[in-house]
Amino acid sequence: MAKKNLNNFNNNIALWVILGVFLILFFNLMQGQNTSSRPERMSYSEFYKSFSGGQVREVKTQDDQIEGLLSNGQRFVTTIPKDTKLADKLANSGVKVTAAPDSAHSSSFLHIFLSWLPILIFLGFWVYFLRQMQSGSNRAMGFGKSRAKMLSDKVGDKVTFSDVAGAEEAKHEVEEIVDFLRSPQRFQKLGGKIPKGILLVGSPGTGKTLLARAIAGEADVPFFSISGSDFVEMFVGVGASRVRDMFEQAKKSSPCIVFIDEIDAVGRHRGAGLGGGNDEREQTLNQLLVEMDGFESNEGIILIAATNRPDVLDPALLRPGRFDRQVIVPLPDLNGREEILNVHTQKVPITKGTDLNVIARGTPGFSGADLANLVNEAALLSARRNRRTVSLHELEEAKDKVMMGSERKSMVMSDDEKRLTAYHEAGHALVAYHNPKSDPIHKATIIPRGHALGMVVRLPESDRFSMTLERIEADLQVAMGGRIAEIQTFGERKVTTGAASDIKQATDIARKMVMEWGLSKKLGPLTYGDSSQDAFMGHQVAQQKSISEVTANQIDAEIKSIVESAYKGAKKILTDYKSQLKLLAETLLKYETLTGDEITTLLKEGKIDRPDFKPTPKKRKTSFPKDEDILDGKNVSPEPDPQNA
Repeated sequence: MAKKNLNNFNNNIALWVILGVFLILFFNLMQGQNTSSRPERMSYSEFYKSFSGGQVREVKTQDDQIEGLLSNGQRFVTTIPKDTKLADKLANSGVKVTAAPDSAHSSSFLHIFLSWLPILIFLGFWVYFLRQMQSGSNRAMGFGKSRAKMLSDKVGDKVTFSDVAGAEEAKHEVEEIVDFLRSPQRFQKLGGKIPKGILLVGSPGTGKTLLARAIAGEADVPFFSISGSDFVEMFVGVGASRVRDMFEQAKKSSPCIVFIDEIDAVGRHRGAGLGGGNDEREQTLNQLLVEMDGFESNEGIILIAATNRPDVLDPALLRPGRFDRQVIVPLPDLNGREEILNVHTQKVPITKGTDLNVIARGTPGFSGADLANLVNEAALLSARRNRRTVSLHELEEAKDKVMMGSERKSMVMSDDEKRLTAYHEAGHALVAYHNPKSDPIHKATIIPRGHALGMVVRLPESDRFSMTLERIEADLQVAMGGRIAEIQTFGERKVTTGAASDIKQATDIARKMVMEWGLSKKLGPLTYGDSSQDAFMGHQVAQQKSISEVTANQIDAEIKSIVESAYKGAKKILTDYKSQLKLLAETLLKYETLTGDEITTLLKEGKIDRPDFKPTPKKRKTSFPKDEDILDGKNVSPEPDPQNA
């Protein structure tokens, strides 16, 4: 767009320069004509007298006009009467005589043309500038025209159902649209009518637009695409005019598909706004309702719309006869994420033997757009490393970057901070390893990334659609493991704020157990509040039901009891396996990152082997207690009360 505006600016500058040069030349021409010597009008008697006196040097005759030159250099012009002997007299007297043919008509026409030429050129430039001013979005006649663009899929860019992965149920629902567009007679002979409108509902990035293009690609019909915001303008009536024009264009290409992206921009509930709503948007919506199901039927035009806010749409838009069907495009599950990764890695050289299921398991909640971004980040990372293929290592790094941010390599941590972080993450990992209900460990690292100084990543074996009480309790214990490891190893006075997010996570889970999930034995299977949170002025405001003060105190006490119980469970595991905690933490300090398999091998065999690893020398001495003192219980503060932890 910027390049186009620059070209228009350059063209306008060139036109103004040409116009200025033309005006300068025209001015000089007129000045030249004014300053040049003009012949003096002379009467015939004066001419005859001068001729008789021998003062005429040469003449030029044309019709009844004589233009000549006197002996003194004076030019003259005169009109002569019909005198057939004048030419002989001039020739006998030695005057040079030149006769021109009769060209009065042609000369007068040329004179008129030359006199009007500057005006004609100026009018031409004026008309051209007016058309330039009316072109594009400023053209008044095209203000109400539809901005829908017809996409013609080329052979290499054609989208089909094979390009859409992770939405199998949605594809099955829209396949009959394709069948109808291919062979409408099969449905019409039984009296069946194809739905006029399909509403694709799903979170951002789930592939709603891609699914609509796949429908058009499979059916091989024209595909018109427009955004909901392209209808609404400042002037009332423009949006309705664009809706009418869009359907007129679609009728000419019927059967076809019209796709409206983000339809909630124009299809919001009427009358819901302050002061009666928006007149322009409501008129546009009214026209859309009429075109979809009014007196005139638009056979062969299938309207597909996409939105992630179906709750704000007008009920008249969702009734049967308009948007007959709502197709949910959900976030992909484990198998869907693996299929999406397979689709996006077709154009990326992947190292043989790369298991994309590992990446799929580690990306719960990712949409198709997120996975496409992940593959692209991995390709860029491999290119920066001058590698020919993308391996699982680059995919893992790209996943961590997308989820938690880039590695903070410029962040310099002291040996004390590294050692404390290693024991903190080792506490999480050890509790997860020894709790059979916890998800298996995928990776543990003490490399800072995003806002975290380290992390332990656990991967579920499959997608979880519900959680059991024992799994929830396992997650609470894992969250408490980091803080307990710090206290047991370095003492209560050396504890840090690194467990803030762990404590918040555990408190939120316990609150939901009591107030939403009905998992409290004391308070029973009741709901005590609404967990929906509205963002207002940057603050999270919890909207809760009115409950008594006694019940509120019981809720607080039960939340505290649940967290304390998880704290005790994690403390018992770390106390029983204190030597493994030291071993795991020191190994993390050495290698910085350990995989789940390496952690299992380390805790079972007591060591791991990395032949290609080169340890980095330590920078300075730590001020924390020595390992021997830790194992012997020296210089370690007593265990704190969990209530005060």
